[in-house]
Amino acid sequence: MQSPNLTSPSLPTKPSALKEETPRPEPVSRVTRPGLSSRIRQAGFSIADQALFVGGTFLANVMLARTQTKEDYGMFALSYSVFTFLSSLHNAAILEPYTVYGSGRYRDRFSDYLRLMVRSNVIVGLALTGFLLLVCLLLMWGSPQLVSPALVGLGLTVGFLLSGIFLRRAFYVQGKPMLAAGVSLTYFVTVALGLLFAARAHVLNSFSVFLILALGWIVAGSAFAGRLHFGNTRNTFLETEPRYWREHWKYAQWVFVTAFVFQFTTQGYYWLVAGFLSVREVADLRAMYLLIGPIDQAFVALSYLVLPMLALRFADKRMDEFVSFWKKYALAAVGASALFALAVRGLGKPVMHILYAGKFDDLAPLLFLFALLPFLMGIGNTMNDALKAVEKPRFVFYAYVCSGAATFLGGIPLVMHFGLRGAVYGMLLSGVIYSGALALGFLSNVYRKAHQLIGSPTSSTAAE
Repeated sequence: MQSPNLTSPSLPTKPSALKEETPRPEPVSRVTRPGLSSRIRQAGFSIADQALFVGGTFLANVMLARTQTKEDYGMFALSYSVFTFLSSLHNAAILEPYTVYGSGRYRDRFSDYLRLMVRSNVIVGLALTGFLLLVCLLLMWGSPQLVSPALVGLGLTVGFLLSGIFLRRAFYVQGKPMLAAGVSLTYFVTVALGLLFAARAHVLNSFSVFLILALGWIVAGSAFAGRLHFGNTRNTFLETEPRYWREHWKYAQWVFVTAFVFQFTTQGYYWLVAGFLSVREVADLRAMYLLIGPIDQAFVALSYLVLPMLALRFADKRMDEFVSFWKKYALAAVGASALFALAVRGLGKPVMHILYAGKFDDLAPLLFLFALLPFLMGIGNTMNDALKAVEKPRFVFYAYVCSGAATFLGGIPLVMHFGLRGAVYGMLLSGVIYSGALALGFLSNVYRKAHQLIGSPTSSTAAE
């Protein structure tokens, strides 16, 4: 990508400089911006990666929903929501700072920074494994009825699951979504074969599913971890950046607290339904969410590409390109989510019947309403990425606080009065509040300031 401080060949040069300097070939390959075909190819690999990654979990959910009782599948859904919470903490502690800083301020020292993040990822994984297993032991001693096989399986495998996610993100920060897609393909094939074997051997349950998912990441990691570029250096990253962890925490603290509040926007409704209704309705809610999940995951995949690109433009102070790129991203999000909602309206019922063997057919009318959630949150998610790229994650936190407040103030009464339909109403309400709060933070802290910088004389001089 073109650097703003490169001198244009068309500008006049002093005669003395022409005599003293030897002409050098122009570094075309270094400054040339990736073409449209390259961007489309990267986006294709990113979407394929996310589809394969989510596909493994999707297969596991569908097979459990088809073969287990609604009560058993509901317990698995609650246990998986625990993993979603832990993965959001892992994202806050490791992935988000690594993506923003690795793509921005530390991109010239990527290998040293990668070593530090790999060690940190291992430590976090081991800590969460120990914590979950300790919780299981305490529950077995005090309240054994609360210990589910799924929770034990999660405790044994959480480190492997999070390490697989880190490996994929590392390839994105390196600008190699093709390798991330290769990781997810290996994972998907391994999981599919494992699920098939477990089903035929009649050992498929919520415990063995987590073991199969972990096996998928072990195989994928063994095949691709060696492709990470660690480089060779005599100094560790912390020797040259002794104050790094202070900077890391300055960014991560907002993402970290956001991880807690985020649970009230969507995942919290599983627990509200379990508390006020039953685990059968939890299974119903999870079954519907799986069908609207693909569009969310498609934009999660694009976010892996978009966030580093936005962070790079911000680090290089190219705010005009930053705003232009965000506008295209937001337009794509709104258009795709609207088309997806229409597709669910036309195809949701037959797809649900085929996937779940008619077990959840009565949910089809409610699914049509639920499909509006990605549309309501789509533009908000693009502003989420933009605020993170400019290192303003606290405004994302504020948005989730507002959304979580909507869950308590509106979601709980809706669930109590309307049951499962009330949970869907509540999630839609929380999504609207989330996007609205992000819009306020984005307009005041990114969009307006960016336009001020673009139009300022200093910016114009720098651009020349």
